[in-house]
Amino acid sequence: MVRESVTRLRPYVPGKPIDEVKRELGLAPDFPIFKLASNENVLGPSPAALEAMRQVAPEVWLYPDDTCFNLKNALAGFWDLSPEHFIIGNGSDEIIHFLALALLDREDEVIFADPSFVQYKSAAMMADCKYQAVPLTGDMRHDLAAMRARVNDHTKLIFIANPNNPTGTVVTQRELEALLADLPPRVVVVLDQAYYEYVEAETSPRGINYVREDYNVVVLHTFSKAYALAGLRVGYGIARPEIIGYLQQVRGPFNVNTLAQAAAIASLGDEGQITRAQAMNSAGKRQLAAAFDEMALPYVPTEANFVLVDCGRDSRQVFQELLRHGVIVRTGDPFGLPTWIRVTIGTVEMNERFISALREILVAA
Repeated sequence: MVRESVTRLRPYVPGKPIDEVKRELGLAPDFPIFKLASNENVLGPSPAALEAMRQVAPEVWLYPDDTCFNLKNALAGFWDLSPEHFIIGNGSDEIIHFLALALLDREDEVIFADPSFVQYKSAAMMADCKYQAVPLTGDMRHDLAAMRARVNDHTKLIFIANPNNPTGTVVTQRELEALLADLPPRVVVVLDQAYYEYVEAETSPRGINYVREDYNVVVLHTFSKAYALAGLRVGYGIARPEIIGYLQQVRGPFNVNTLAQAAAIASLGDEGQITRAQAMNSAGKRQLAAAFDEMALPYVPTEANFVLVDCGRDSRQVFQELLRHGVIVRTGDPFGLPTWIRVTIGTVEMNERFISALREILVAA
């Protein structure tokens, strides 16, 4: 009854919701819980986005604009491209699904890093095709040379998360361009820039440049992270119009809701939304790094809004103990890192609650 490849899939496991933690631990409704598990922007959305949603809310009895006309035009102006270069999705995850539907046959192969975003592997498995998971380097970065060495006559998609999730590391422009210059014409590189707005490294590539130069590159962006619209699920892909046209053919109707479209447009127009997020994130990186150095905990220097840190203990135990202190993080075991946890960078208060709790837990061990 069910395709064999589907039986091998495992549902995506999201970070624990705040209400679920309170129910499980029997906590009072007003007990403060800090969710630092899903890399959300804890500052919240732009006031302009909230106002835009209020204005269009009375129209939700109508189906949304199926073409996302206004949002595509806003993005076209933002990135200085034509609207035909964009496809809008219910989160950038949906664009990954479109790529699998439009481009992958059973005889094709997919290459991605390990560990990296789990949806790349899922895309290959849903298409019932082979995949190659290439280990990261010793400093937790993509090994693009090793990934190129895995390319064969069946390779169709290469996924590169930049910054990578869960490590927060980036590739350099030189490394990416060396890969692009040496790939067969049939290979499409997907540069997933979900955390692009947080990158401070000047050597990190800007995916948009390769779209402008007509490479076989699809760049993914999302409004879920720095723009703080995770609850609305809106992301987008950028590529040359020929590729976008194929992705449009597999897109379902009305896939991005009215509130999401309005909020995304308003968010693009609020430059302060990104500068606020960047300032908080930069300060938070320094705060967490100083604490990890003091506790002598290995961690990965990050270009995203999260940090991967080795607690030297079973991450599931640390996770459970942090819950009792009102802090939700992400365990490293799904990534093959059983003693590591990934923590989202929050406000000074949130970071300090996490640091104090972690120090108390590790001292008591």
